[in-house]
Amino acid sequence: MKAHDGMYIDGAWRPAAGRDTIAVVNPADEQVIAEVPAGGAEDVDAAVRAARAALPAWAATAPAERAARIAALRDVLVARKDEIAETVTAELGAPLPFSQAVHAGVPILVAGSYAGLAASYAFEEKVGNSTVYAEPVGVVGAITPWNYPLHQIVAKVAPALAAGCTIVLKPAEDTPLTAQLFAEAVHEAGVPAGVFNLVTGLGPVAGQALAEHEGVDLVSFTGSTAVGRKIGATAGAAVKRVALELGGKSANVILPSADLAKAVGVGVANVMGNSGQTCSAWTRMLVHTSQYDEAVALAAEAAAKYGDRIGPLVNAKQHARVRGYIEKGVAEGARLVAGGPDAPREQGYFVSPTVFADVTPEMTIAQEEIFGPVVSLIRYEDEDDALRIANGTVYGLAGAVWAGDDAEAVAFARRMDTGQVDINGGRFNPLAPFGGYKQSGVGRELGSHGLAEYLQTKSLQF
Repeated sequence: MKAHDGMYIDGAWRPAAGRDTIAVVNPADEQVIAEVPAGGAEDVDAAVRAARAALPAWAATAPAERAARIAALRDVLVARKDEIAETVTAELGAPLPFSQAVHAGVPILVAGSYAGLAASYAFEEKVGNSTVYAEPVGVVGAITPWNYPLHQIVAKVAPALAAGCTIVLKPAEDTPLTAQLFAEAVHEAGVPAGVFNLVTGLGPVAGQALAEHEGVDLVSFTGSTAVGRKIGATAGAAVKRVALELGGKSANVILPSADLAKAVGVGVANVMGNSGQTCSAWTRMLVHTSQYDEAVALAAEAAAKYGDRIGPLVNAKQHARVRGYIEKGVAEGARLVAGGPDAPREQGYFVSPTVFADVTPEMTIAQEEIFGPVVSLIRYEDEDDALRIANGTVYGLAGAVWAGDDAEAVAFARRMDTGQVDINGGRFNPLAPFGGYKQSGVGRELGSHGLAEYLQTKSLQF
């Protein structure tokens, strides 16, 4: 798609207040493919003012009509699915089949789920002698990351629309073209002017201005825990609501009764998807000591199959960061059994699929989020030891448990300090709440729980 040279505010593309721009780079060949405006506080203010002006009418719109606009948006995304996939591949670097199936396909699924929820959600209920109303929280400032650029936008914008909120979106500076395409889809779907607004820009400038703006009632942020803390502090000072989906260091626990080959194979695939740039990736593989050596061999074999199947990392900074973590793992005594820090190609931000063995729970690579195609195998002695290791980080976003039967896996998963656990390879469910414990965030996305984040409660007593 051709980049817009303005902001989408109040239903139209408008020139940015300043002249600064952001270069969009294809991480596969390191070439600049477009430039977009680097918005600032003035652009954010105009967008928030448009959202506030549009709020009363949109909040008063019947849920069925809001559902119809979301359904229309989904239909536009379906019609433009190929363009979406090509755009994500160009600016993120994901292989085209992955972009088609995941980066384009999942947001369509999620948008459809919110079209249904907007029509069926109980926005009013009787509780004794009271009538309780679920009302929109107001203007939402949505700040989204680059790793799943359209999914993270839809996961915030769709429930906000369903709730009757208006939105200002500040997307990641690495993937603004996908956000501009989404704005075109919103316009084509007939969402009223001012209900959705887009400002492209840098996080410390446009993102901070949005989080601090007194006209924003809720900040929904997905990104690093470090930035999430800053946004939480900013919002707290203004007594402003936040929804924060932050980092992860998820454990893939393989109990002795599990199908080891399947658990290891699926576990490696889970980390390699999106080149490891997934906050919920199962980057720690926990294996019983009696099966550890076999699991290491299986993991190395599985990783080797991804050598030419994964895309690059998003930018030079992320490329250097991930390679630095791999070097740190070697320096701390972990054993490389696949991959390593050396770049596999002369051009592009590629990192080889990497597997570490002999990783101990206190190592840096077992504690910190790497955000790259790196799997760490950790041995455990018994279930209590496995639980201690699984729960032994500051994060608690996701995880997996494998066992001979679901009941055994569920019993272990219920003891894990994490927000979402896949049992024996459970499938993605767009209606299930997603979000973390501990420093992995505050609040939930997807399904009715995700919709509730954008609602506030009023009760009338009779």
